[in-house]
Amino acid sequence: MAVSSQAGRKKRRVSPAGPSGPEGDPLTPAAPSFRYMDVVTGIFSAILVTSNIASSAKIVDLGFSVFGVAMAFDGGTLLFPLSYIFGDILTEVYGFRASRRVIWTGFAALALSALVFGILRRLPADPFWEASAGTAAYEAILGGMSSGGIVLASLAGYLAGELSNSVILSRMKVVMKGRFLWARTIASTLAGELLDTLVFVAAASAAGVFGWELFVTLVLTNYLLKCALELILTPATYAAVGALKRAEGVDVYDHGVRYSPW
Repeated sequence: MAVSSQAGRKKRRVSPAGPSGPEGDPLTPAAPSFRYMDVVTGIFSAILVTSNIASSAKIVDLGFSVFGVAMAFDGGTLLFPLSYIFGDILTEVYGFRASRRVIWTGFAALALSALVFGILRRLPADPFWEASAGTAAYEAILGGMSSGGIVLASLAGYLAGELSNSVILSRMKVVMKGRFLWARTIASTLAGELLDTLVFVAAASAAGVFGWELFVTLVLTNYLLKCALELILTPATYAAVGALKRAEGVDVYDHGVRYSPW
């Protein structure tokens, strides 16, 4: 077991799938619990649910074009890329299997929010509320969440994008022996965000949440903004990864892990 002392704690290099590391080091089995996993899971779930509501609520126009394509994005783009930052942090610190568990936990929260909005959509409206706001306004703003369009699009896009992001980052960590975190987070995000954006916008357009005339605009703008945010927040990712590794006392390497979505 590779051991180093940091901040008064021993940091263990952990392999969740086997007894030896990349240089034949004996490694301890993965710890069954972590001090801050519940906090990270809660923040991740809040980001996921909030960004999906924002995606249904508004399309933002930046007021300029790139190569003739108008720069516009759905409201969730302001927050949703942070879930990729958290995905990078989760995979780097806790490993693929822990990250996968948090992803599914977040989607359980998203499914619950969609269910609540769907039930509200079908319940009879109060006459005063109907006169002041109205069902038409509810449908226009929260129709995607309440009908499942945004949820289905997010499930399809995020499972493709986030899981591929986590797999790529996990494998690159083993191959690079934990070095070049900046290169690993950027490379995995470029691939994951591309899959996520293409699948999400296509599925949401097919569900009627977005018009097909916005497809190229939304894909290009969303992808550029998401990747730009990853680059801008790389120093913050470094800081968060270092802090969590010291606090948890572990550094998980995914040797022999089966990369299944389940």
